Amino acid sequence: MGVIQEKNTLADVICQHKIDGSIIPLKIRILDEDGEYQVYNIRSYKDVSNHNAYTMPNGASVPSSNHLWKFECKICVFNTLKRIQLFYNAYENSWRVFYS
Repeated sequence: MGVIQEKNTLADVICQHKIDGSIIPLKIRILDEDGEYQVYNIRSYKDVSNHNAYTMPNGASVPSSNHLWKFECKICVFNTLKRIQLFYNAYENSWRVFYS
């Protein structure tokens, strides 16, 4: 089992959409350095979407909008809790994960 190869990568995400419009990320799947998919359960999350302009970890500036969601999450990798950031773009229907 390899490790995630990039600090910024697209991810498959299983999530729950609640009746009030909020999103709960539950599980992510990412390609590792060996080209194999690794699945991680999200142990905890925090919705930090402020829907105001902000800067992403890679320095890209994001204007204010309601179609971008940002989550701070914890996943368990080799029995160690790791912090990641998940970004969901509703216009593109895509998820991106950042980690350090």
